[in-house]
Amino acid sequence: MNLNNIHNIYLIGIGGIGMSALARYFYANNKHVAGYDKTQTEITDGLVALGIEVHFNDLVDNIPGSFLDVEKTLVVYTPAIPESHSELNYFNTNKYHVLKRSQILGLITENTFCLAVAGTHGKTTTTSILGHIMNECNVPLTAFLGGISENYNSNLILNGTDVSVVEADEFDRSFLTLSPDIACITSMDADHLDIYGDPSELKKSFEDFSKRLKPQGKLFVRNGLPLQGTTYGIEDNSDYAIQNIKIENGTYIFDVKTPKTILENIQFNLPGRHNLLNALVALAMALEYGCSSVQLTKALASYKGVKRRFTYHIKTDDLVFIDDYAHHPEEINAVHQAVREMYPSKRVLAVFQPHLYTRTRDFIGDFAKSLSQFDELILLDIYPARELPIEGVTSTWLLNKINNKNKKLVSKEGLLLAIQDSNADIILTIGAGDIGEQVKRIKKELSIAG
Repeated sequence: MNLNNIHNIYLIGIGGIGMSALARYFYANNKHVAGYDKTQTEITDGLVALGIEVHFNDLVDNIPGSFLDVEKTLVVYTPAIPESHSELNYFNTNKYHVLKRSQILGLITENTFCLAVAGTHGKTTTTSILGHIMNECNVPLTAFLGGISENYNSNLILNGTDVSVVEADEFDRSFLTLSPDIACITSMDADHLDIYGDPSELKKSFEDFSKRLKPQGKLFVRNGLPLQGTTYGIEDNSDYAIQNIKIENGTYIFDVKTPKTILENIQFNLPGRHNLLNALVALAMALEYGCSSVQLTKALASYKGVKRRFTYHIKTDDLVFIDDYAHHPEEINAVHQAVREMYPSKRVLAVFQPHLYTRTRDFIGDFAKSLSQFDELILLDIYPARELPIEGVTSTWLLNKINNKNKKLVSKEGLLLAIQDSNADIILTIGAGDIGEQVKRIKKELSIAG
């Protein structure tokens, strides 16, 4: 398909973080863009403010008339959309061009120099770091991000079309539509077992992705992963290794050993060893592309992060409130490590909303272990997302397995009161569901109480 011949782009699930980036991209490229989403959010409000038409009821009659031209309209949908969706069925029945989001990314990036970031954790932060530091080096790029960059207040960085920077998403095996020139794999922990069934199938999909590189392409892999590639790590024998780490006023200062040289006194402001690894591989990929090490290290120091990735909402001597998207046991462990490193003597309350019944069931023991590490824990009910309930899989089941005397299960309605009852110095909200929508209320109440 030649996207130059397409005038109308209709996105089903336009409010999703990846879909909205596509909407912004096509709008910036003078396409006529509209779409459907289930819920009005800040993301959809931002699209409407641009002039993109969005509606929230699944009715064929709501499709704008100009998008009914079969030859000139491309329909893009996310796998989260159910098969029963009326508008999607209408487009399929009437033989429109209908493609998944991942297929469109494949089309957009196939004629560019593509840098792709894969891994079960760290994709969004690594992609946003990579997009930012290369943009600061004036590389003519388009970066599609899986979160809202604090530097750009957007999930799209648009500075040209020669180079593309993308997240390579393992969900639904969608990353197998990409053919990158440079890629990395940050992690391969078991996840999405509702799709893969068995961890070995997930591992195989990453192996398949590693074979998608273009001829002469380069793959970076975190040291210890069972794949061949240029390795990166912290204080080890990796090809790219962080060394001599210091923390000064909440900022990491470190050296990086590369295959050719040592870069000294690099500054990076995101907490957590997992974020150091994300910064390291982004730096390595940008160096491999050909960016100047001097420009890159300066750009890395100016990186501000991604919303809902260890995002500070209150940061005073008496109280800290942090929100994070962590929804897998390993991600929760990473958040715990970061907060303990930055605040070693403080009392920490974690508020966690489990995401998906299947993920809760598949990793129940690991969730219990990771959540037991905090001084206090508030648990919310499971956020179902695309799933129906599974008998016996509840937050009560998870709560009973957590080894923590200071734990409780509360409703969203009772959350503010439960937080106010705590004497914790550090408050964390964690999860990939709608817990992020509680952040403004929590911040307001904590600010009043403070």
